[in-house]
Amino acid sequence: MSSLAMSSFVEQQIVLHQFTAKHSVQARAMLGWSPEHLARQAGVAVEAVQQFESQGDVGDETRLALAFRLEAEGLVFFPGFAPGWGMSVRGTLSEVSTETAYETAE
Repeated sequence: MSSLAMSSFVEQQIVLHQFTAKHSVQARAMLGWSPEHLARQAGVAVEAVQQFESQGDVGDETRLALAFRLEAEGLVFFPGFAPGWGMSVRGTLSEVSTETAYETAE
């Protein structure tokens, strides 16, 4: 197995272990997304989102699609903790005023 393939496999296994149904519900709330919106964005059926979030069994592909789509919005997931914003969240600098950014740099 090539190192790129191995890296991808390891990353998928970490995501599958860390991303829970509770994370999905909390992340949607943080983004203001409905189950329908998440399903459209992730390319999965609405029923799959609802089943996963109600602690139902879904395939690894569905869990990965949901996790990767939410991560694309800048969220990160760790077992036992609510989702958080990652370092590469789009738009974070535009939310900080120029004066604040200048003061922070000094």
